[in-house]
This record gives sequence, C-alpha cells and structure tokens, in this order.
Amino acid sequence: MRPVAVIGAPTSAGAFAPGQEDAPAALREAGLLDALRAGGREVRDRGDTSRFRWGVDRAEPRSMNIDAVIDGVRAVATRVRAAVGAGELALVLGGDCTVGVGTIAGAVAAGAEPRVVYLDLHADLNTPSSVPDGALDWTGVAHMLDVPGADARFAAVGPRRPLISSDDLLLLGRGPEQGTPAENRLVTDRALATIDVDELAADPRAAARRALQHATADDRAFVVHFDVDVIDFADVPLSENTGRGVGVPFAAALCALEILVAGDVPLAITVTELNPHHGAADRSDVARFTQALADSLT
Repeated sequence: MRPVAVIGAPTSAGAFAPGQEDAPAALREAGLLDALRAGGREVRDRGDTSRFRWGVDRAEPRSMNIDAVIDGVRAVATRVRAAVGAGELALVLGGDCTVGVGTIAGAVAAGAEPRVVYLDLHADLNTPSSVPDGALDWTGVAHMLDVPGADARFAAVGPRRPLISSDDLLLLGRGPEQGTPAENRLVTDRALATIDVDELAADPRAAARRALQHATADDRAFVVHFDVDVIDFADVPLSENTGRGVGVPFAAALCALEILVAGDVPLAITVTELNPHHGAADRSDVARFTQALADSLT
C-alpha cells in the first residue's frame, strides 16, 4: 500500500455556519493517524492549512468569504500536488466541501487527468446567481465545471478552466429531491452520470462497484469526494446538514467508500462536511467514524 499523506483543511469559509473547521483536529484527536498505522499504512502527516471560522460576509452576500475559500483551495492544492507527485495517497480532512476543489486541482496540477466520484447527497451544482444564501460549499461542482453563473474567481482557482469535464464526473448517492431546480436541470442538460441515493441504499456494494468501473475505465486515475451528509443524520449525527430520514445508513456509506478505495487505486480522497459538534458529547460518534474511515483505507 502507498503511504497516506494526511492533509488537514480546517475551514468553514464556504459553509452555512461554523463548526466544520474543527473536524480535522477532532479526527486527529480521535486517533486517525494511529489507526491508519495500526492497519498497516505508512502515514506522512503533511499538516494543516490555515484555520478559518465561518462568519457573515456582508461585502460579498452571494459569495461569502470568497477570498478565504480561494486561499483554502489553493493551500490544499499545493499539498495534494506534492503528495500525488511523491506517490502518496492524499487524504484531505475538511472542512467544508470547497476544500474538495483543492484536492482535484492538486491532482490536475500534478499531471493527472482524474475522474471524480462524488459521494454526496447533493450535486453541489448551485451558483451564486441561482441561490441567494452565499454559501459556496454547495457550489463546488458548478465551479469545477465552470457552468453559467459561476463566480469567475472561484472557477479560475485551479490550473485550468474548467477544472473537470462533465464526462469525468459521477455523482454517487445523489438525492434528486435534495437538489434545487437549477441543479436538477444541469444534471439533465449535461447528462451527468449519476447513481442515486435509493440505489446506493439498496445495494451499496453494487452501486460502489459500478461507480468504480466508471471511474477506472480506460485505466484512468480518479479522486473520491466523500461528503458525510450522505449518511442519514438520524443514524449517526455527524454531518453539517441535519437532514433526518434522508441519505443512507452509516454502514452503507462506509461500505461504499471501502469499495472505492480497495486496491489502493484513487489518487486522493477528500472527507468533508463533518461537524464534530453535532455528534455525541463524549465524541463517541467521531471515534466511530474515525475508526471506520481508517478501516476503509487499510
């Protein structure tokens, strides 16, 4: 197995509220690095990017904290580029979903042409012009694809624009009813590959294997984006999104992740949208997630 390069991205700049900036520290404190080593992985700790706690940005109401988001993406990209170039499996611990743009930008900057498996209840295809809340963490895919209405500053943050093509993206676990009208139109108009949440819940192994087959066709490399909100909050309450009775059970989500990373194939994995303050006060939920994540990678 390749060494794992652990990269913390403690930012909630693109979020709806603070909390996710504490996720990397919580995972470290729960013993993630030791659990990876115990499973047989060599761990190379590439440290954390600068911490940023969400706050209202009245100067940019449609693209709140845009400067901090861009700084965070670039900082992650720099570390991922180095890790991929060194032959390491980059494990990026977010932070809100915008850090995943940095993961993909870093892989591209390292010379890869990665496909993307986006394991998420949401497609993140909104733009600042299509939603009024100013939260950039559900716009990352739109900016990687550089769709109309994207903020030009965010869309140009990577080494090329657009960062990925529609053909190189697969949405795994998407809940169509969770999408905005603009997102659902884009999924249709761009004929984006999707394996919806009902299929993932019914047979996570089969769904993940189909996603893996898509990602590795023609021997292409790929990146996994794992948004914790694909897990039903009523099962294990760790996501920033508190939707209950939606998503898939904890075990199904981690089963899918394990299949995606089996064989040590991905270039990088991003874990996002984990809010440690939502789980049990004794951090037992964080500990459970930490061990399951390590098990998936070992």
